[in-house]
Amino acid sequence: MEALLIEGLNAYIRYNDLPGDEPALVFIHGLGSASSSWFPRILRHSLLATRRAVLVDLLGFGFSDHPSKFRYSMEDHADTVASLLDYLDLERCAVIGHSMGGSIAIVLATTRPDLVSNLIVAEGNLDPGPGSVSGPITAQTEEQFMKNGYAAFLRGVISEGWADYAGTVQASDPRAMHRSAVSLIAERHPTFREQLLALSIPRTFIFGEASLGEASLGKKNIAHPDVQRLSNDRIRVEIVENAGHDMMSDNPDGFAQAIAKSLLL
Repeated sequence: MEALLIEGLNAYIRYNDLPGDEPALVFIHGLGSASSSWFPRILRHSLLATRRAVLVDLLGFGFSDHPSKFRYSMEDHADTVASLLDYLDLERCAVIGHSMGGSIAIVLATTRPDLVSNLIVAEGNLDPGPGSVSGPITAQTEEQFMKNGYAAFLRGVISEGWADYAGTVQASDPRAMHRSAVSLIAERHPTFREQLLALSIPRTFIFGEASLGEASLGKKNIAHPDVQRLSNDRIRVEIVENAGHDMMSDNPDGFAQAIAKSLLL
């Protein structure tokens, strides 16, 4: 693992830079997760193993530092990823973001188009409003979450048996989780969806099959409204079978295959 000092914060963002062919793949994780934990398993797939891959642990998460003065907005996270890619002298990368990381990837592609040539969003937040993870967090004030809510959230994750996610939540800073969640669900103009639609680069949105609901299973999910909506907006849609939101864990081979197909665009 390597580290870059983010000037002005006196904090290190840490990342893995795995050698290989370029353009590089850049992975950005979701809320309470860490790229160093969630993505290595898919990079063993033969379709991706030859590519250079940068796995970023966002500030406040994973092995990166937890600066208390950082705002942890989606825009600020995108800026720090941009600083890292500039430091590595990388351009025109294929950026893969999962969940919150997908929203950050959209902002990165919008604000720094020189850095992103192919955008792959895996169930990223597109519209304002709370989700199943961000909702319970943002229902509390930052002070409440730091005092009691974070511990309760972690107990809930453990009780659900999500041992892998529990590990990365334990490595996350409660302040970073709350501030990131608040920014993620906030009203913004343009929205993440509007930013995604405005991009002219190849764009893919990946769903886990189980995330689309039981009514769609076995029907190739073509009737799901957001599948139709994204397809109509000329966004490529890939569906990972036998997987839910945590598709890189549920079906790493299927997720790797979906990414590989998207890289051909």
